[in-house]
Amino acid sequence: MLDVPFIRAKKTIAAWLILLVAFTFCGCLTIGAKSTSPALPAIPAHSVNLTDFGAVGDGATLNTSAFAKAFAALTERGGGRLIVPPGIWLTGPIKLASHVDLHLETGALIKFSGDYNLYPLIVVDLRGEKEVDSTSPIMGENLEDVSITGNGIIDGGGDAWRPIKKSKLLEDEWKNLVKSGGVLSDRGDTWYPSREVMTGERLVSVLRKKESLKVEDYEPAHQYLRPKMLRLIGCKKVLLQDFTIQNPPNWTMNPVLCDDVSILSVQVRNAPTAQNSDALDLESCRHALIRNCIFDAGDDGICIKSGKDAAGRRIGVPTEDVLVEGCTVYHAHGGFTIGSEMSGGVRDMRVTNCTFLGTDVGLRFKSTRGRGGVVERIDISNIRMVGITGDAINFNLYYGGQSVLEQGSGKGDGNSLTVNEGTPQFRDIHIENIVCRGARKAIVLQGLPEMPVRNITLKNVDISAQEGVFVTDGDNISFDHVRVENKSGAPLTEVRVKNSRLELAK
Repeated sequence: MLDVPFIRAKKTIAAWLILLVAFTFCGCLTIGAKSTSPALPAIPAHSVNLTDFGAVGDGATLNTSAFAKAFAALTERGGGRLIVPPGIWLTGPIKLASHVDLHLETGALIKFSGDYNLYPLIVVDLRGEKEVDSTSPIMGENLEDVSITGNGIIDGGGDAWRPIKKSKLLEDEWKNLVKSGGVLSDRGDTWYPSREVMTGERLVSVLRKKESLKVEDYEPAHQYLRPKMLRLIGCKKVLLQDFTIQNPPNWTMNPVLCDDVSILSVQVRNAPTAQNSDALDLESCRHALIRNCIFDAGDDGICIKSGKDAAGRRIGVPTEDVLVEGCTVYHAHGGFTIGSEMSGGVRDMRVTNCTFLGTDVGLRFKSTRGRGGVVERIDISNIRMVGITGDAINFNLYYGGQSVLEQGSGKGDGNSLTVNEGTPQFRDIHIENIVCRGARKAIVLQGLPEMPVRNITLKNVDISAQEGVFVTDGDNISFDHVRVENKSGAPLTEVRVKNSRLELAK
C-alpha cells in the first residue's frame, strides 16, 4: 500500500524522493486516462493539538468552537496540521482550510451532533447553479492543499436525518424503530425522524420552481434537506487517507469541481438501511486516484457523476482522468457506477483490480432521456464479484431513480425519439478479465432506440447467474471469450442490435 506521508512545505530532498515513489506506484493510466498521478497537497510543518483550544473529548461537550479556533490559528500561520487525539469529539460542522491537514490519531472519533439546527441552511453555488441545502458536517470550498488523514473515525450522526423503509428492516427492528419516536407515512411503510422530514419533499419541490431563492422559505423543510457529509467544492490538491467515515445524513464523500484528488485507504461503513448513503460521489473532478479503499453503503459504492440535466450541461465540466484501483465494495446498489447524473460527461477512466461482494449490481452504468452528456473511453479490468443480488454488468438508459432490484431490467419502450442535447451517450467502453460467481442476470446492455450504446467490448468474462445476457439497442458490441452459465431462460437475447458480434463461449 502506498502510504503518502504528511508533506512539508519545505521541499527537502527526502520529500522529493517520497513524491517520486508516489508517482512510481500510481503507474501510468494507459487506456483513456492522461496523467500518472494527482498532485499532492503541500502542508507546512507547524502543528497544533485540538485540546490547545479548549476541546474536551468526553462525547458530551460540544467542540464546534474549538475546531473553528484551531483552523483559524493554523490559517494565520499559513497552515499546518491539526491533530485530533484519542477521544470522542462531539461537534457541529467543521469548515476546512487551505494548507491544513486534519489528522485523526488512532482512537480519535469525531462525532457530529444529530441536532440539525447546528447545520444552518445555506445557498450552494456551483458556477451559477444555486440551491438551498443544509451545511455539510465537513465542508471545504475553493481551497488548495487540503487533507484529512490518520486512523481515526468520523461519524456523521446521519441517523437523526434519514428516513428508513420498512422493507429494509427485520420485523423486530421495525417495531423498535417505531417505538423510538418519529412519524410514519400514510401507508405505514416508511419511518421519518420528524413530520418536517416527511412533508419536506413536497415543500422543496414547490420552492425550487420559483424564480426567487430565499433561504428563509426553506426553513420549514430544514431537516428534510439532508446534507452531503464530506463536501469539497472547487478545491485543488486534495488528500483523503486512512480514516474511517460512517453514518452520513446523505452521500458520504462528495468532491465537486475539484482538481487533483487522492483518496487512499479510506473505509466507508454505512448501514444497508441508510438511504442515499453513497460511499463516494466523485463529481465533475479532474485528475483523481481512488486506491485501496473499502466501501460498505446503503446506495452506490464508487459513483462517478458530473451534474444533472440542463444545469449539469451548462456547467459542462466532465469527470476525467481517473484511476480506481484495488478497492473492495461490500453492500451497495452498485460496486462501480457511472451516472445517473452525468450530464457534463465522463471520460478517460480506468478501473482495475477491484472486488465486489454482495452488491446489488457489480458494474453499473445508468442514465435516462433528458440527462444528455457523453460517457466515453472507459477501461475496466480484473474485477472479481461474488453474490451479486442483481446484475453483474448493467447498462440502463431508462433509469428511473430506483435500484436494479426495484425496477427490473426490461427491453425499453422501443420508441425512437429525436436526438437532442438531452440524449445521453455511452460509447467506447472496454471491459476485460471479469469473474462473477452468482448474480440474478449476467449482463444487461440496454441503450435507447435513438441512441444505442456503442463500441462496447467485453473480453475474457466468466459469469454464473440465474439468467443470461440481454442486449437491447446496441451498435458495435463485441464479445470475445465471454462465458455465461445461466440456470434459466435463453443464454442470449438481443433486440435491435447491429454491427455486433455476440457469440458466447462454451
